[in-house]
Amino acid sequence: MKLKIFTISLLLAGAACVSCIREEALNTEADIESCTLAGDVLNRDPVIENEKVTLYLKKTADLSDLAPEFTLTPGATISPASGTKLDFSSPQYYEVTSEDGRWKKQYKVEATTSYNIPTLFQFEKVRTTKTAKGEYQIFYETDNSGKETIVWASGNSGYALTGAGSGADTYPTYQSNIGYRNKCLALTTRKTGKYGADMNMPIAAGNLFLGTFEVLNALTNPLKATKFGIPTDAVPSRIQGYYKYKAGETFYELDKSRPDKLKPVPDKTDIFNIYAVFYESTEDMKTLDGTNALAEDNPNIFAVARITDAKETDEWTEFDLPFVFRAGKTVDPVKLSEGKYSLAIVFSSSIDGDRFSGAPGSTLCVDEVTMEYRDE
Repeated sequence: MKLKIFTISLLLAGAACVSCIREEALNTEADIESCTLAGDVLNRDPVIENEKVTLYLKKTADLSDLAPEFTLTPGATISPASGTKLDFSSPQYYEVTSEDGRWKKQYKVEATTSYNIPTLFQFEKVRTTKTAKGEYQIFYETDNSGKETIVWASGNSGYALTGAGSGADTYPTYQSNIGYRNKCLALTTRKTGKYGADMNMPIAAGNLFLGTFEVLNALTNPLKATKFGIPTDAVPSRIQGYYKYKAGETFYELDKSRPDKLKPVPDKTDIFNIYAVFYESTEDMKTLDGTNALAEDNPNIFAVARITDAKETDEWTEFDLPFVFRAGKTVDPVKLSEGKYSLAIVFSSSIDGDRFSGAPGSTLCVDEVTMEYRDE
């Protein structure tokens, strides 16, 4: 038996040595990592999502003559070629091919000079993203003509890395058929399995927000991975809608000393969170994130609407949240027209989910959300 083990060890060592001198494997990734435009036409940095790039342009920009340049994952190629002039009066489609030639991804690249945010969110539209271990849903909105307007962000792509999900309704953020009207948004706090626990992220709260989720930062700096807010040229006055909520059975706090990183807190009950923030986007703070979205000392925040009477309920319950402006804040009409202000809307099934604390199974359902804006 000892001779057998010794022989296997030699074979493994030999294989390791061969792999060291063998040419490095070609990259299998096919992603757009960054995007730039020549000239002073961008209103803010392009937003890059899993299969979409949005270019927010100044009102005076000519959409018919743009030549975006892309940085890709190492070795990847793109068609049309980076720097090609195209007419972005309508969306353009690019295909990225990985260095090894085996993988392709299509990106929809859209340019806009409009910063209108819908006044009604019904959560009826989803598309499915397939992963190696299942699939998850992405919520989006359309206008009266059926044109896609905005895409909601969530932490689903980060949860996919844990391998804990399978079907769409096993992820933290998904669509439910039992809405206030038709379908609705459903958010459930989930355990993340051994992989998540090993990364000191033992639970994932269901969340949905206006903005983007940077999955590459999710493991190293999760609070910075959530980029809250999209440009708006209107000042919000209130956000209304309907919710149902059931807290999970056992509340846990993050405890890095435990094998599963979860410490039960028997006398604590989970609760959800709903809030919205109107803020100014500046060069040194282009978006809000999990570290500063509600900070009292954040000078960029102009107004906040936040639920203060959240409760468990089996019945659809209305929420009506006025935006409360912070002292001394006055909206600049020129900046507003240029899309220099942003609006973030955030829903979460566990209020302490950003600290990886909450009750697995806590479920928040939200439907028929409306936004009101004030005249300027």
